[in-house]
Amino acid sequence: MSVRARVTLTGVAAVVLMLATAGGLGITGKWRATHVAAQGGTTVVLHKLAGDEVGTVTFTQSADKVLVQVSVSGLPPGFHGFHVHTVPLCDAGTGFMSAGGHFNPSDRRHADHAGDMTNLYVGGDGTGGMSLWTDRFTVGQVLGMGGASVIIHASPDNFANIPTRYAPAPDETTLTNGDSGDRIVCGLFQ
Repeated sequence: MSVRARVTLTGVAAVVLMLATAGGLGITGKWRATHVAAQGGTTVVLHKLAGDEVGTVTFTQSADKVLVQVSVSGLPPGFHGFHVHTVPLCDAGTGFMSAGGHFNPSDRRHADHAGDMTNLYVGGDGTGGMSLWTDRFTVGQVLGMGGASVIIHASPDNFANIPTRYAPAPDETTLTNGDSGDRIVCGLFQ
């Protein structure tokens, strides 16, 4: 399976998608996400740890691929890891660690997880956006597993690509999450 990305650098903020698949969990109180029905898909509302709404991610099913469209604002400039995680829970008290690991139903190594997406670029004005197609999961698959979380990380994902001239082999952190750092944004894909 592959991910094909078209990144639009319009000075729009970075977003990391993380979808979670554990059933029965969700955001409550100020963390409750609003999900807007999209034709053949869903829209996820993204929040920072403090609860501020910072954007949306829309997943639209189209035959055997999913169109992922991200729009964010109020984020730090630069590239940010963007993933779908396995647990539909955005608990700020855990630094969004409640969202679990990357969505990975085929038990593959990092960079080949179904939830691994391209990095999101946020411009100097704190805004970002991108559109990409993926065939690594379907909207129905994620919803059928009880949902997921979309995560945006503080740092870019290196996709476990560490040339041997820098180290003999990637360490466990690189192999599991691509050194993408803290989870700064979360939204529920339900």
